[in-house]
Amino acid sequence: MTNIRFLLQNYFDILEENKSSKYLNCKNIPVTFNSSDKTSDLWIKHNEATQEYKINDIEPKKSLFDLKLELASRIYKTCCFCERRCGVDRNKQSGNCSVKKSLVSSEFLHLGEERVLVPSHTIFFSGCTFHCVFCQNWDISQVTSGRYIKPKSLVEIIQKRNMQDAKNVNWVGGDPTPNLLYILNVLKLLDLNTPQIWNSNMYCSTETMDLLDNIIDLYLTDFKYGNDDCAKRLSKVENYLKIVKRNHKIAHENGVMIIRHLVMPNHVECCSKPIMDWISNNLPNAIVNIMAQYRPEYKAYDFDEISNSVSIDEFLQVKEYADRLDINQI
Repeated sequence: MTNIRFLLQNYFDILEENKSSKYLNCKNIPVTFNSSDKTSDLWIKHNEATQEYKINDIEPKKSLFDLKLELASRIYKTCCFCERRCGVDRNKQSGNCSVKKSLVSSEFLHLGEERVLVPSHTIFFSGCTFHCVFCQNWDISQVTSGRYIKPKSLVEIIQKRNMQDAKNVNWVGGDPTPNLLYILNVLKLLDLNTPQIWNSNMYCSTETMDLLDNIIDLYLTDFKYGNDDCAKRLSKVENYLKIVKRNHKIAHENGVMIIRHLVMPNHVECCSKPIMDWISNNLPNAIVNIMAQYRPEYKAYDFDEISNSVSIDEFLQVKEYADRLDINQI
């Protein structure tokens, strides 16, 4: 646990009130902008404020957080929160993710997450940027479900869960990516010093990754595939490795990280081992959770190689391979 604590020090500092959550600090970074400014000019101001900032003792009239909210509201009208880049006006229609207005499928204190995170206040959104044929949450990721909760009402729920000893706020789905504007609207009204977790497949656009910087304290990521062919066939996404590798590097620089990898049957050589190789070479401070929970769900029975549960032998192969690479495991 000592090594895990060292790698997640910023997370523990927030829990122990030795440091403020990033989203709270972001509200105290002054930025001057107008709603009439060109989007390109707003991004310049955003990047300047991100690179060189001073946190005020009192909240300024306009902050870096406000600027992020303005940029997110513009993206919402020509959506590019994920790398599918549908470009739709989400006020009028949903994107490929099936998300128009953000719908919360469930929220609760999750005791089944990684030990350092529980109890975790997980907020599940419906819809997803992926269409995984084996999705174990397909009833919320691939089907429109849930209900719209006003941001102020969700703030009250978050405060209640915090009083029930929630260690964090865990934004998940489906995938949280299409819901970034809604999440920022919630955080605008929240003032709790609690870690914010981005629990995602990491198919985010560069714009989304920039907006998450100085907001997210811990990235809880999902690294599924070691090649683009498997990703396209099983999750219907293009350019998987380029995008997900890029975003993992950005997240690794901007916050602490736990990477989940679900071992799938017959995908040890093509996916699991290449992923472990890449993590070993590129993300020295990441913690990896190698998972054996795979079971065939949804449309998995239509694909012979993933139509059975993963074997213990396959799972141990990946664990032992990661051990030989000296990967930090949880």
